Amino acid sequence: LFRCERMLVACSLLPSSSNNYRSSSLPPYSKLVFLTTAMLPLFRFLIGIALVSTSSLVSNVAIVEASNFSKAHAHTGKVEPFSPGDPKIKLDGKATSILKAGKPYQTQVQSGDGGRGLVIQDVDAPTHVVWDRILDFDNYGGMVPKCFESKNYKIIDHKPTKANNFLEKEIFTRMKVGFPMLKLEYFVRHFVYIQHHKALTWTLDYTKESDFDDSCGYWYIAPHPDNPEEKTRLYYSVGVSMFDWVPKFVVDFMSSKALTDATAWVKKFSEIEWAKEVAKGGTSRSSSAGAQVKNKGPLFALPFFGNKMKQEEEERLAREAAEKAAMEAQAALEEKKKLFVVRAGFR
Repeated sequence: LFRCERMLVACSLLPSSSNNYRSSSLPPYSKLVFLTTAMLPLFRFLIGIALVSTSSLVSNVAIVEASNFSKAHAHTGKVEPFSPGDPKIKLDGKATSILKAGKPYQTQVQSGDGGRGLVIQDVDAPTHVVWDRILDFDNYGGMVPKCFESKNYKIIDHKPTKANNFLEKEIFTRMKVGFPMLKLEYFVRHFVYIQHHKALTWTLDYTKESDFDDSCGYWYIAPHPDNPEEKTRLYYSVGVSMFDWVPKFVVDFMSSKALTDATAWVKKFSEIEWAKEVAKGGTSRSSSAGAQVKNKGPLFALPFFGNKMKQEEEERLAREAAEKAAMEAQAALEEKKKLFVVRAGFR
């Protein structure tokens, strides 16, 4: 609009050879002067509206920045949290066909008096690779759609017992998601139950104020029934409550599309990572885990993974040492035989 006004002003400064402003009698350039002079007030009015609208929009964006790391949330939970464990979903022929095609299958699970959406996805990678992607919260910004920042701010280790439902670890993560003209920050408390329940659940960290009214979710990761060593079947569900000021398109995304997007990014990056391991010769669980420990170490030490990987690595090194010693002994024996034959020939 500013450019249009400058053009109109320039046109209005053209020399005029007539003082007669009747349109029919004006020469071509004088008609242009007449029109541009008449349109200047309109363009200035439109510029004013644009400036006011932009100012109002910016102020509204500033108002919705409600998150606060130092302030507690308004409540301690509205959405019913998930329980860890097998969802016990029976898959019919149609569901199996969808999964074999590499697509996510959506269904419903019972929750209280209603139901929750659940997505199932098959992944061409072992379970430990899938868990590594899901637990890599610090790198969600490069993997998860709409997430542009994610960082753990606290980790609490637990000894799994029956009293705490075999809870192994709590991971507290600060996440930020972005939409057009809107950024939301929220604080998540993850509960890790991998060893006993093969699951991870989460709620908001209610000691921090989030831009989500509430959020709870659930992962269940199981070896694939057809190929448990190299494939995974994962289950995902989430429950979200948004404040009234959040636009409807954001609410729709978080309640529907986010379900399939979540399983899609896990599938994509798990299969990429597994392909790298296979290319390096990691065609089994032990070799892949060994390569991960050697290259960069685990994301954080889960006790059952750490002990098992350490044991597998020690066994592998022992086998390699034994094979090397046997080969050296065989080579020494062959050398002695050759030397004996040569000496016998000279006699």
